[in-house]
Amino acid sequence: MSYFFISAAHKSSGKTTLSVGLTAALDHRGLKVQTFKKGPDYIDPLWLTAASGRPCVNLDFFTMSEEEITGQFGSAMQDADIGVIEGNKGLYDGLDLDGSNSNAALAARLQAPVFLVIDARGMTRGIAPLILGYQAFDTDVRIAGVILNKVGGSRHEAKLCNVINHYTDVPVVGSVHSDPELVIDERHLGLMPSNETELAQKKIATLGSRIAEQVDVDRILRIAADVPPLPEPQVVPTPVLGSDLRIGYPRDRGFGFYYPGDLQKMHDLGVELVPFDTLNDPHLPTVDGLFIGGGFPEMVMEGLERNVTLRREIRDFIEQGGPVYAECGGLMYLARSVTWKGKRCEMVGAIAGDVCMHERPQGRGYVRLEETGASPWPRVPGCSGQIAAHEFHYSALENLAPDTRFAYRVTRGTGINGRDDGIVYRNLLASYTHLRDVGGNQWISRFLAHVRACRIRQQETE
Repeated sequence: MSYFFISAAHKSSGKTTLSVGLTAALDHRGLKVQTFKKGPDYIDPLWLTAASGRPCVNLDFFTMSEEEITGQFGSAMQDADIGVIEGNKGLYDGLDLDGSNSNAALAARLQAPVFLVIDARGMTRGIAPLILGYQAFDTDVRIAGVILNKVGGSRHEAKLCNVINHYTDVPVVGSVHSDPELVIDERHLGLMPSNETELAQKKIATLGSRIAEQVDVDRILRIAADVPPLPEPQVVPTPVLGSDLRIGYPRDRGFGFYYPGDLQKMHDLGVELVPFDTLNDPHLPTVDGLFIGGGFPEMVMEGLERNVTLRREIRDFIEQGGPVYAECGGLMYLARSVTWKGKRCEMVGAIAGDVCMHERPQGRGYVRLEETGASPWPRVPGCSGQIAAHEFHYSALENLAPDTRFAYRVTRGTGINGRDDGIVYRNLLASYTHLRDVGGNQWISRFLAHVRACRIRQQETE
């Protein structure tokens, strides 16, 4: 088993470009590459999944226990040749003063060698104390190499390498020169999701070839092999809770934010997942329930508005008691309208509120929720009513009725109005918060139980 961790001195250093490029380069060699992303990200994992051909796995201290992180890492690595773990923000950045949820803590937990990406623009001799400081700050973290990024040319590269070789014992395993071809287009939520552009695979191929030319992949492979064996993952019998249930979910240019592990769990529970296209499919497929994830509905809102028949059928499904779970972009789609850059487009209209896009984030980061008891989902054994999750939205929901029912009280984060989240209407639950099915929040079993109960009630009335 081989694996390594890509981190950086600070955010926007080029971690994702390097991680995707290295993944593509390793995949090109015929290796089975398993990718991981530290934190609750959707967009970077989309690129990493596209580059490896295998679902990227998120590892997140806020929503997962350390044992769960290790277990999921070990399970995902069982049939892989090499693992690539991409950090978030800087190596030592995190929520707590003690760094217990930092990238460094994850690297130490997994005993993964760290390759530190450094944005070298404007740097020469000053790079040495930076590297030495990162080495000395936490001796449990093994900084196994440096990848210089955005280097100004061969002369700049030579100066940097001479300084690093003279003052430190950290090898330079790559030097990537500034190149517009290596830039992934950015959006207000971060990197442009790979599911939204037909050029994604071409971009990934370019990243793979350019990175392979400028990074010593052979040396990285040798270093990555020097890791301890992980414990065997526990195999837990999976009850077939979703047998014969059909769950529809949009997967198109507007909606693509789904945790692969959550979709896989639904499949493992016996659910038939039915994808549909909110832009091009005129009719809703025959399903027992809907899961509408996040995305960028504002980017395609005119196309969503034009698909009148699908919007009407989704609203009818909700009005007739169909069970639906929607997150963030899904909530926006189910509202009356979306307004962005002075233009207003009609949406599904099941939620009696209007969405307005803003220039700055309206909710961003980790969330803690307390259940109010209004959720349509049944409780399950071990459900504490406390939920750790995350949000990231530039939109706000306006013009809600004063008697709107909410499933959650927000104790950390923003939600819909700073106090509440999780609109409940008939058998719909819609929130800005993104949930992930983990040990402390087994939302999928609750949702499937809700879907089955709704189907039984419907059959009884027919």
